[in-house]
Amino acid sequence: MSKKKADKGINPELEKAISELLKSTMIDPTASLTDKTKIIDRALKLEALKAKFSDDEWGAGFLMDEDEDDK
Repeated sequence: MSKKKADKGINPELEKAISELLKSTMIDPTASLTDKTKIIDRALKLEALKAKFSDDEWGAGFLMDEDEDDK
C-alpha cells in the first residue's frame, strides 16, 4: 500500500468506536428505535467511505469529457 493510499484511510480508532457503539446500542433494551437506526446509519456511512477509499476508480468518471463519450 502506498503512502498516499494509507493517508486516505479511515482512522482505526473511529472505526472501533462506531463498532462498539453499534454493539452496545443494539443490546441496550432502553435504546429507542431512533437511536438504533442512527447508529446503523453511521456504520453504513463508514462502510461506504471505506469502499470509496478502496476503489481507485471511484469517481473517475467525473474526469472524462462528456463529448469524448459520444464518439
